[in-house]
Amino acid sequence: MNLLTSFIFPGRLAWRQLVYDRTKLIAAICGVLFATVLVFMQIGFKDALYASAASAPMKMDGDLFLLHKQTEAMWRPVRFNRTELMRALAHPQVAQAYPLYMSLAQFKNPATQTKRTLMVYGYDPDADILDIPEIKANHELLRLKDTVLFDEASRPEFGPVRQLLAEGKDSTEINDYKIKIIGVFRLGASFAADGNVVTSELNFLRIFPLRNAAEIDLGIIRLTPDADLKAVQASLKQRLNENINLFTYDELVKFEQLYWDNMTPIGFIFGFGTIMGLVVGMVIVYQILFTDITNHLNEFATLKAMGYKHRYFIKVVFASAFYLAVLGFVPGYLMSVGLYKVAEAAIFIPMPMTYTKLVTVFLFILSMCATAGMLAMRKLKAANPADMF
Repeated sequence: MNLLTSFIFPGRLAWRQLVYDRTKLIAAICGVLFATVLVFMQIGFKDALYASAASAPMKMDGDLFLLHKQTEAMWRPVRFNRTELMRALAHPQVAQAYPLYMSLAQFKNPATQTKRTLMVYGYDPDADILDIPEIKANHELLRLKDTVLFDEASRPEFGPVRQLLAEGKDSTEINDYKIKIIGVFRLGASFAADGNVVTSELNFLRIFPLRNAAEIDLGIIRLTPDADLKAVQASLKQRLNENINLFTYDELVKFEQLYWDNMTPIGFIFGFGTIMGLVVGMVIVYQILFTDITNHLNEFATLKAMGYKHRYFIKVVFASAFYLAVLGFVPGYLMSVGLYKVAEAAIFIPMPMTYTKLVTVFLFILSMCATAGMLAMRKLKAANPADMF
């Protein structure tokens, strides 16, 4: 009971001090709300960036992946010779090996005839490299000449493709080459490409006539059920050219995410925005708590004269910081949920509000307010009863 009351009474005093001046309380809540929304949006955009960047790798059905070491990201691959993939196929625990061709191309909107850049993936339709139900269901049609599947999660500037297909309008052009859209699937736009198209490797080479079938962008390897992934990876590294990277599934996803985090300014910008939001919020909370302590310095001195220890006042200040964190976080969270929906509709990239994100941001805000409280507590040391009376 003593432990409980040791926190209840400081909390009650802290609450009464906060609500005594409603104007300052609202200002402090707005400061915390601003920081909460800014942090939520920065983390949301950064997570959306990582999710969109890894959307294609995460859908790939394979155990090991070959990439040229000069490849910085999958949207701008450096080609390597197909013989490297065939060399890997010679390993006894490698069951299948498939090449994947990737390149950006100009897609003509079937409705407006305007062109926009998207990513084209080409591979053997029977390989089922991309683990997407709509693609697997149409793999036989993809073997037909000049046929493609369109990603309906692409940006709307590519046109209402599903609606046009329902109306029987299935022809358009990619790189000025006439193709037929046989269906749609869902993969999603990314920061690198506004849309995606899947086709067979033969159709890919028709769309890109200057490409050589012997030069591939990515190699996908599937192992036998009893294979040791790490052992096979180490063995293949000894066989392959030193200019080839050999990634596991998790390593490929991480490789793609690290490019956007380290090799582009986008990751730094989002991280810097998060820090600035916390700093601004901390300054606002610090000013409110510092002013509150200053205005009640005589009262604190009186309590000291009555025998209250310094740790009691520390609890009061931290209770005030906790109240401000909660009061600012709740409306900030609700506002961020709405802003996530607005952002998703504008950029066509999913921005889910996950439980992990909610807890992470709350801990950020709570730490921000606690830090502001620690800085403001220095003023309490000036509350000397001998000086006040």
